[in-house]
Amino acid sequence: MMQHIFRKGTNSEKPVLLLLHGTGGTEQDLLSLAELVDPEASVLSVRGNVLENGMPRFFKRLAEGVFDEEDLVFRTKELKAFIEQAAIDYQFAPSNIVAIGYSNGANIAASLLFHYDDAVKGAILHHPMVPIRNVTMPDLAGIHVWIGAGANDPICTQEESTELQKRLEEAGASVGLHWENAGHQLTMSEVKAAKAWYEQYFR
Repeated sequence: MMQHIFRKGTNSEKPVLLLLHGTGGTEQDLLSLAELVDPEASVLSVRGNVLENGMPRFFKRLAEGVFDEEDLVFRTKELKAFIEQAAIDYQFAPSNIVAIGYSNGANIAASLLFHYDDAVKGAILHHPMVPIRNVTMPDLAGIHVWIGAGANDPICTQEESTELQKRLEEAGASVGLHWENAGHQLTMSEVKAAKAWYEQYFR
């Protein structure tokens, strides 16, 4: 099990928003963001099972920007299994999920895309990195992804953001890349841009 919050939305046809926090966050962190993106949607907000100096994360890292790839693969599988069980428990379609992740949460969401063709039908990734490089990616045709990136982000460089876009597109995904003149922080203008993109595909 993973600590989580499930809130049933007012429109069962809308996607279930899978919320994935950044390092040191909890399942509470992105609830207000989900409310802004789609107040009618159901929400499944999850807390990472890894602790780094007391801070929750979704997978281990060896250093800043250096992922423990073995743990990443294990935790990605763990998250996928949790989502499948949650779909049974809360009676929603596992094919109707849009992930919204920030930083470490965006990285585990990207890892779901790198490993599975059926984990999510869309994703909003705020300041993600390329999660893993030496894998054969699934066919992501029909999956819509939005990447929010900071032009001055010291953690996720511009090259990292454009490489992630390229890899997802090569796997068949439709990818939008949005730039903010900012660093690693999540700005309201970035959230509004993500909402506008979301409404194109998931109204």
